Amino acid sequence: MVAQMEPITEPIRVLYVDDEPEFAEMAATFLEREDDRFDVEIVPSGTEGSARLADEAFDCVISDYEMPGRNGIEFLQAVRDDHPDLPFILHTGKGSEEVASDAISAGVTDYIQKKGNADQYALLANRILNAVEAHRSRRIAADRTRRLETLIGNLPGMVYRCRNEPEWPMETVRGEVEALTGYSAGAIEGDGGVVWGDDTLHPDDREEMWATVQAELSAGDTFEVTYRIITEGGETKWMWERGRGVYADDGELDALEGFITDITERKQREQELAKSESRYRTLAENFPNGAVFYVDGEFRYEIVSGGGFDPLDTAPDDIVGHSVSEVERFSEELVETIEAIHEATLAGRSERVEVPYEDRVFEIRTAPVREDGDVVAGLHIARDITERREREEELQRQNERLEKFAKVVSHDLRNPLNVVEGRLELARAECDSDQLVEAESALERGQALVDDLLSLAREGKVVTEAEPVLLKPIVEQCWASVETGDATLNVDADQAMRADRSRLKQLLENLIRNAVDHVGPEVTVEVGRLADGFYVADDGPGIVANDQETVFESGYSTVPDNTGFGLAIVDEIADAHGWDVTVTESASGGARFEITGVQFDT
Repeated sequence: MVAQMEPITEPIRVLYVDDEPEFAEMAATFLEREDDRFDVEIVPSGTEGSARLADEAFDCVISDYEMPGRNGIEFLQAVRDDHPDLPFILHTGKGSEEVASDAISAGVTDYIQKKGNADQYALLANRILNAVEAHRSRRIAADRTRRLETLIGNLPGMVYRCRNEPEWPMETVRGEVEALTGYSAGAIEGDGGVVWGDDTLHPDDREEMWATVQAELSAGDTFEVTYRIITEGGETKWMWERGRGVYADDGELDALEGFITDITERKQREQELAKSESRYRTLAENFPNGAVFYVDGEFRYEIVSGGGFDPLDTAPDDIVGHSVSEVERFSEELVETIEAIHEATLAGRSERVEVPYEDRVFEIRTAPVREDGDVVAGLHIARDITERREREEELQRQNERLEKFAKVVSHDLRNPLNVVEGRLELARAECDSDQLVEAESALERGQALVDDLLSLAREGKVVTEAEPVLLKPIVEQCWASVETGDATLNVDADQAMRADRSRLKQLLENLIRNAVDHVGPEVTVEVGRLADGFYVADDGPGIVANDQETVFESGYSTVPDNTGFGLAIVDEIADAHGWDVTVTESASGGARFEITGVQFDT
């Protein structure tokens, strides 16, 4: 039977190549009138035609023969290099056997002479449709054939047909027969000597396997069974079989047809998974102050433990054994959130989300569970963060008040200071007095106090948009932006951490500036990594033990004319990130500021 070509319904893109624009425009108009599916684009040369084909896809090319530079045959040869099957119609006024012969040799799809009447365009339109339909049909057939060949070539098992006779002999066996059983297909087929049931099925599984096949055939036409076989070499393997009954006209079972594949590795993974589930269950049952959910690849809850977690203390039984969408007390929005993060977890990613539940807020963190390198399930760990969120909201309100305060300071205090600065300039123009020098020094200190006070007010905000930041490059940037004189910098920290980049820079700049101000321009500053953070140390005289508790207080300073807000700002920035900052003695006896509680990117 000859396959029928499916009619084309989508637009047909035609590239028309002709150096006579008026003729090409007329031809395009006639073609689009003949069939509204045609979308004709005109270019004046083969060179531009090749460029358009490189950029976009077309269904058919129509080309003149005589054109400046590259003629139609040369253009066709260039097209065939990159598009060997693309329909190409030579539409030319130069009709000769030589041109036609060259065109056919070059692989032209069709050859039509230009004529002086409109009827030629109906013929041309018909030739285009036939060529495009044939090309698309060949492409579809080739795709189908390729998929079928790929399927057969990658079949991970064997197919069979056996007759309804004593011992159910195999008529046909194909596929990976020897790899699965150790026997050749010929040994199993017909009278090859190997009886599939008696010689291959594990003795403990024969009766149960056949009883399952009969029961499922009684209920329908298909069956699925799992059983063990003994291979020719004596190895035990697990098999999964899916088959169907083939019935005669009188309704009697005539044969069985089916597919058999090796699931030994899957069975082993299931057994290992059962052991892992036992370990996870022990972990979950002893997990304090939260809940642990073990969610399998089918989105079912296998293990749920409250561990003092109020929402689960009442009835975790309505969750275990159910899929996420089957838990009645979960809202539709919560189900969508959990399913989304679990999909990501099964793809191998850890996720973190915050979700409202009843009148509380919970943080859910996930981690993939792997067996032999494959993700088979996910752990969901939930914590009640309602009180933490309430504290953060209160901090946010405080931040807003601080922002208002900062605006007042910035406007209402800077204005009079600016006036004083201007008056000092006028006064110096009228007289020279040591009093003006002292006044200018006090003014500069006042302006520095305003700047640091504004920084202190603004840096107390909670960090909400942290990003990965490489520590070493940002330390080097800060070093370059601070007046360090002949000081030396040593950095031994190349990890990435999560932080607000601009605020981390201010923290580092203040610590570097503090070392230079308190030790001198020849100080050596060292930055290195801690287990959960980093440190900034110097080789100066250090900070006496009694002062180590007060150095972060606003206004504290041992340097004349220093505002004393630098380390207070460091403390505020660290606190905004959720970090801790402490001061201790460095290896050389100087000051060492340690910032801990930092989250590193792995």
